[in-house]
Amino acid sequence: MDYRKIYENWLEDDYFDEQTKEELRGIAADDKEIEDRFYRELEFGTGGLRGVIGAGTNRMNIYTVRKATQGLANYVIKSNGQEKGVAIAYDSRRMSPEFAKEAALCLNSNGIKTYIFQSLRPTPELSFAVRELGCIAGIVITASHNPAEYNGYKVYWEDGAQITPPHDKNILAEVAAVTGYDQVSTMKEEEAVKSGLFHVIDEGLDDRYMEELKKQSIHPEIIEKMAEDIKIVYTPLHGTGNLPVRRVLKELGFKQVYVVEEQEKPDGNFPTVPYPNPEDPKAFALALKLAEKVDADIVLATDPDADRLGVYAKDTKTGQYVSFTGNMSGMLIAEYILRERKATGTLPDNAALVKTIVTTNMADVLCKAYDVKLIEVLTGFKFIGEQIKLFEENDSYSYVFGLEESYGCLAGTYARDKDACVAVMMLCEVAAAYKAQGKTLWDGMLEIYEKYGYFREGLETITMKGITGAEQIKAIMEKLRNNPPAVIGGVKVKEFRDYQSSVAKNLENGEEKAITLPKSNVLYFDMDENYWCCARPSGTEPKIKFYIGVKGTSLEDSDERLKKTVADLMSMIEA
Repeated sequence: MDYRKIYENWLEDDYFDEQTKEELRGIAADDKEIEDRFYRELEFGTGGLRGVIGAGTNRMNIYTVRKATQGLANYVIKSNGQEKGVAIAYDSRRMSPEFAKEAALCLNSNGIKTYIFQSLRPTPELSFAVRELGCIAGIVITASHNPAEYNGYKVYWEDGAQITPPHDKNILAEVAAVTGYDQVSTMKEEEAVKSGLFHVIDEGLDDRYMEELKKQSIHPEIIEKMAEDIKIVYTPLHGTGNLPVRRVLKELGFKQVYVVEEQEKPDGNFPTVPYPNPEDPKAFALALKLAEKVDADIVLATDPDADRLGVYAKDTKTGQYVSFTGNMSGMLIAEYILRERKATGTLPDNAALVKTIVTTNMADVLCKAYDVKLIEVLTGFKFIGEQIKLFEENDSYSYVFGLEESYGCLAGTYARDKDACVAVMMLCEVAAAYKAQGKTLWDGMLEIYEKYGYFREGLETITMKGITGAEQIKAIMEKLRNNPPAVIGGVKVKEFRDYQSSVAKNLENGEEKAITLPKSNVLYFDMDENYWCCARPSGTEPKIKFYIGVKGTSLEDSDERLKKTVADLMSMIEA
């Protein structure tokens, strides 16, 4: 059926409410907008749904949420998980509470118990809740750090991680099999409560989550010693982090915590930031203003669902606040954990650190220095969570830390997803430890660079929307796949890895070997001199991402090398 006919069907069918129809009547003269809203079904990928909020098959609305949930319900029933139930959380975005309730009632109408938080909660607490409540699955309504017009729907399985094989493919198949809204079931909330299917999670779970966070502290005595001295500025960027982050810092003993008042309260319109992403320097404008005022040591921002953390710290030599990438903050925490646990005799003999393939190569050097097993996984924290499960199942390694370049990490195994709440408390402890030595967090970062090497990383993102954009992204990937460059930025490519075909090719002698990680539309160029580049289309947005890593002899040298490599790679893409 063509997009115009689907549009007209939504206007005529009694299944769709009047508010939806009114919105659609408002675009009657805009054929391009109608096409964008109806040319396809909003894609349910391996991470779930993500899209612009609005009426239409290619939008986030109660109808697309119900439809996806019906597919999940069918899989839960086939897995005999009705009694175990599904935990549901949501963030501060527009329509998040409504989507969460719609998902719950669809599951309830299929005879599946649900456990829903009474108000917004961080995504990592949902991961914790799934295992704590013994659920078969979990749902969190969030679009992470996307702009305000977006919302999303992520699915977790009983191990607490986002869905991985075989569950991801199986759930995708069930969602795809729900082809019409007449196949979707729902019920009234009062009936669901009366039938014992709809449950609200009590606040005791928050307390248990807090206790798990605090267990990750290695030196509470350092916090106690420096509590009055270290000054922390924090912003939740209108999201879910405000209460849990402030609570854990308070309970650990930090006294000087300043919260950005203008960004303290949840607000799905994100009125003070164009883009609620702690990777974006603009998101820190108000926090840095407050930091200057109170002379803060460390400045922290969490994204709307509190699974990513952005960081600034003061350079005492210049008096300026310096931004940290996710690789940098992750390495500070990782080095602290390995160093201090080794010193205190609490580092397991079979300790393992897990990172994604696009995360800094400094992790490799760090693990070698502490004789810790390094395991690489595909991009996506769910693959790090999966490793924790495998370690426990086969008793092979003890997980000590996991990180990805996109500002996400996890200390501990209480959750199976990245957690900005634990990242905040660990980084504040690291900062306190350095301050006790008369150093800043930036001084600590420079020490790490001197010790392990000046590794620097960059990310270039190209946005290409709509049907044309999807075709352009596909063409770029095919160009790189069929004609991989032999040199990038003047540095030779040693090995080309195509994770789609599961083949790694040595470009020096032509030898090929199999890649054992799952198939994924990712291209990786392993180069001389500790350089690397990687290309991958986003699974949740109309973007293609290019990750780049270099190693230099100083910060200035590595930054120059990075700039040159990025420029050369981009010129190849545009040619």
